[in-house]
Amino acid sequence: DGYSQLSAYERKRLKNITENAKFFAALKLHEVSARLHQIATKRPSHVTKRAKPKKVEDETVRRRSMRLQRVEPSGIPMPEMPAQPGAEEYPQVPAGPLPMVPEDQMGDSKLTEDLLTTWMRISEMKANDTEKRTRDMKRYQDSLNSMVLSEDNVKKVVKYRVSSMAIHPSESIIFVAAGDKSGQIGLWNVNSKSEEGAHVFIPHNYLVSCMHFSPFNPAHLLSLSNETLRCGDVTRAVFDEICRSEESLSSFDFLEDNASTAIVGHWDGDVAVVDRRTPGTSSELSADIGFKRTRTVHVHPVNKQYFIAAGSVDVCIYDVRYLKSNGNKPVSSLKGHTKSVASAYFSPVTGNRVVTVCADDKLSYYSVTCFVWKGDFLSSPSTYTGESSFVAIWDPKQEDCFVVGSMARPRQIEVFQDTGKLLHSFYNLDCLGSVCSINVVHPSKNILVGGNSSGRLHVF
Repeated sequence: DGYSQLSAYERKRLKNITENAKFFAALKLHEVSARLHQIATKRPSHVTKRAKPKKVEDETVRRRSMRLQRVEPSGIPMPEMPAQPGAEEYPQVPAGPLPMVPEDQMGDSKLTEDLLTTWMRISEMKANDTEKRTRDMKRYQDSLNSMVLSEDNVKKVVKYRVSSMAIHPSESIIFVAAGDKSGQIGLWNVNSKSEEGAHVFIPHNYLVSCMHFSPFNPAHLLSLSNETLRCGDVTRAVFDEICRSEESLSSFDFLEDNASTAIVGHWDGDVAVVDRRTPGTSSELSADIGFKRTRTVHVHPVNKQYFIAAGSVDVCIYDVRYLKSNGNKPVSSLKGHTKSVASAYFSPVTGNRVVTVCADDKLSYYSVTCFVWKGDFLSSPSTYTGESSFVAIWDPKQEDCFVVGSMARPRQIEVFQDTGKLLHSFYNLDCLGSVCSINVVHPSKNILVGGNSSGRLHVF
C-alpha cells in the first residue's frame, strides 16, 4: 500500500522479491555457507609435490620368494619355461626329425596306432599296374554319374582352411591327407566309420601348401610349408626333414619316378633342385628363373626333364638339365595372362595339354604339343571369384578332363572337358554347403575329395 505510485507490474515484481527473500532467510543458508567454509579450510591441500627419487643405496631390497625367482629350494636355477601359446597359436615346431605323434596324444594311442598301421599295410600292397589311358567320354561320364556323397563321408579333419590334399593310391582303403593354414596335417581313413577315424599331426609351423604321397613308396607322405619340406615315413613313425630354406617355399613335384629328386618353387620366384639321397637339408641348386613369384611347379609326365612354373603373370616351361644360378631362359612361354596365375598343370598321360587358373576369373586350356601354345579361355567371369585361390587339377585317369571348385549355387565341384564343355557337377544339397577350392582325385578309382575353408573334407 505504501507503493501506490508504482505500476501494477512493478508492485507484483516487488512482492515476488520480498517473498523470495523470506523463503531463503527461512533456509538459513548463511549458516550452511559458514559450515562449508569451515570444513573446506580444514582439508589438506590438493596440490601434491613430486616425490624425490630415492637413491639406489637408500632403497631397501624387496624380498621375493624362491618360486618367483625360479630357483629350486636347493638353490639350483629352474629351466626356463617356454612362452605359452595364444588361443590361435601352437608351440613352434623345431627343426630336424619329428616323431609321428598326433596333436591329441592325450587320447587313446591305440586308435592312432590303428590309423598308422592301416597306412603301412595299404602301402605294402602294389596297385594294379594299369596303363594310363583315356576312356571314351560316354563311359567316363557314366562313372562320374555313379559317384555320390553321403553323410558318413564328410568329416572335419583339420582345424583351419584346407590348403593342400593328397590321396593314397590304395585301391582297397580310401586314405586321405589334408594340410591346413596353421601347419597341421590330418590323416583320415575314410573306410573307418568310428569318430576317431582321423588324427591330426603338426609337423610344420606355417601353411602346408603342397603334399604328395610318393609314387614309388606310398608309405612316404611328403609335405611342404614355408620353411621346410618334410617326409612323413610311417614305417619309422617320423617326419624327416628333407630341405630347410630361409626363403619361403611354395610348391614341389618329383623329377623322377623313384621320387628321389624334386623341383621346389619359392614364393620369391626362384626354383630349387632337391635330392633326398644327399645328407643335410640344403638344396642342390637354386636357380633364378626371372619370376617375381612362383606359385606352382609341375613336372612333365613323360619327359621329366621339363617342368612348368606358374607365377605372377608368367607361365613358362624350363629344362631342368640346363638350370643355373642366373640367366635361365624358358623353353617356351605362355603370354596373355594379365593377373596372378594360381596354378598350371600338364595333363596326366601325354602332357600335351595345360590348364591354368588366373585371378582374372578365367580357366584356360592350352595345347602345348612341341611346346607350341594353342588355347583359349574357357570359363565365364565370377564363377571362380572368391577369397580362396581355386586350383584346377587333371583327373589322372582321363587325359582331357579336369576338376575345379566353383562359387556357383548350389555349392559344387565341376568337371570340364578340354573343349570347355561342362561334363558333370558334383553336389549334394544335404551334405555339401560350402566352397571346395582344393580337390584331389584318386589315380585309379572313381573317388573325388573336396576340402573347404573350415577343414572339412567331402568324399564322392
